Amino acid sequence: MPLPRTRFVLIETSHAGNVGAVARAMKVMGFDDLVLVRPRWPDVLGRAEARERASGATDVLARARCVATLDEALEGMTHLCATVMTPRDFGPPTRSPRAHFKLLLNQELPALDGQASEADFVQKSELAVALLFGSERYGMTNEDVYRCHVALSIPTNPTYGSLNIAAAVQLIAYDWCQALAAHGGGWGAQAPAGVPDHAPADAAQLGAMLAHWQQALVAVGFLDPAAPKKLMPRLQQLFNRAQPSVEELHILRGIARAMQDAVVGGRNR
Repeated sequence: MPLPRTRFVLIETSHAGNVGAVARAMKVMGFDDLVLVRPRWPDVLGRAEARERASGATDVLARARCVATLDEALEGMTHLCATVMTPRDFGPPTRSPRAHFKLLLNQELPALDGQASEADFVQKSELAVALLFGSERYGMTNEDVYRCHVALSIPTNPTYGSLNIAAAVQLIAYDWCQALAAHGGGWGAQAPAGVPDHAPADAAQLGAMLAHWQQALVAVGFLDPAAPKKLMPRLQQLFNRAQPSVEELHILRGIARAMQDAVVGGRNR
């Protein structure tokens, strides 16, 4: 299978030194795609503390980007891995990084989740993996975790599991690198530039489709915006498992438009 592109995404990071330390951890494992979402310091990539803690990985900082939204950070990514210290009561399955990466690269996830089909295996042959890390103080929000295909939890001392963000990046990057190496990927392997037509839609495209469906479901009275419960996160998980292609998203958005048009047409009668 073609080797996946890999992106590290830091959400609302508050310490410039941690950004530099993350860049160092990434470079040691051969990765260089780093995106920051709403960091505390807009100029964090150029701050002295970040450059000092990068310790020779300033090229990773130079390539890094700061963006305003998670959607921007996830553009082009097809498989999203949240990082959590404790399992959530709701949301994607929680696995150790090593176990999940083995399943992912062996293309065993559909069978594991009871969703196996030929289309699943074709689509999982083209991966663009995003590894998401929350703020140092609060971690990832439930909303951001719900967007992901899996929640990675590093096995730690059950009485003290607190990890510095750079340490967490180092451990997960190491396990991911080892998984890639076991599949002939070497260090920091990147996927070829060409992406076939059957490749799954990226996270931003899927998010836009779900936002459109939310509007349509409100319009037809299926979703009460005052009491949404967990309908949209459940739909997020459904489509994460399905891994729809861009063409399939166009169909789903067409259905949403038809729902909205039917409501407008009924009002105009």
